[in-house]
Amino acid sequence: MEPERKSAVGLVAQTGIGSFVAWYESPGSQPWVAADVFSTAPRELIRTISLLETLQLIRVVVEVVEARVVQENPSLREAVLLYSREIAFSAADVYARAAEARGLWDARLESLVVDSILSDETEAELSSRVAALGWRAKGEVSVLIGTAPEPLDQESFRRVARKLGADILLAVHGTRLVLVLGQLTNAENSTMDAESRSMKVAEALVDRFAPGPIVVGVPVKTVSLARRSAKTALAAFSVVESWPKAPRPVFADDLLAERALAGDQLAKTRLVERIYVPLIQNSLELLETLTCYLDTGRSLEATARELFVHPNTVRYRLKRITDLIGWDATGARESFVLQVAIILGSMSEHENRKRR
Repeated sequence: MEPERKSAVGLVAQTGIGSFVAWYESPGSQPWVAADVFSTAPRELIRTISLLETLQLIRVVVEVVEARVVQENPSLREAVLLYSREIAFSAADVYARAAEARGLWDARLESLVVDSILSDETEAELSSRVAALGWRAKGEVSVLIGTAPEPLDQESFRRVARKLGADILLAVHGTRLVLVLGQLTNAENSTMDAESRSMKVAEALVDRFAPGPIVVGVPVKTVSLARRSAKTALAAFSVVESWPKAPRPVFADDLLAERALAGDQLAKTRLVERIYVPLIQNSLELLETLTCYLDTGRSLEATARELFVHPNTVRYRLKRITDLIGWDATGARESFVLQVAIILGSMSEHENRKRR
């Protein structure tokens, strides 16, 4: 032990023995002084000596007092036992208060970090604050937004996340509960893609949210980029109720059409890039077929008549479209998304032509 720590421990021990003598000589003349024993210790002593070490030191001091004082005067045994018990409780109280203060500080810092992510603060500031909270996640990060339960049991969220190999930060914003999910190294999930890992954790946490929609933002590589995931989650959460049959939880990008209609420029760009651009670059024939199919109410026969082809040709082209962009035009939900994407794409192309 360093000399400074030895000196501080010795000072506490001397204060404790002196307080015991003063109390024993006149127990009714002054208030109980056990709680004041640790007030003489430097503040940093609490940070450098653990509660276990403190209790061991108390035990050593009590054993020395019993060996040198109680043996000579057995009548002091009961007083020593009573006083040592109170000293132990007092030490526990000191550390409990320090832990409580630390917990409150961590909670405020955690809320501040989540606020920083939602308000789009700089990456450097965010990384330093997350490090102070002991963030361990090294994998992809996604932001999850749902309705906050009453009461909120934060530890239940953390336990579930840890079991599934994730670290989380959480904060309540009004009625919304915002979670930042970070993936830890987990061999079991190594074969899953980022979206699947995020969805697995989100599905496990569903029952801990209050009733209402839950949205999972687009995964990003690091926590310093979490604001990008937060933007998609916030935009999706604001429009999720416009899709009554939305799954719970739902990915933010599953609401691209609703977000685009609400004015989300990022959603507009993603729809055009994912659907319109591959079609127009690959085959104008496929784009024409899809547009006609959607305009005729998803009728194979009507589309075939419009294009002067056989219905089987329309089926073949629709299959090629699905293979190319991953969206099935024959489904009601996906056809709606495709319709919005085509409109946005044609508008974008018209604007580009005007600029030329």
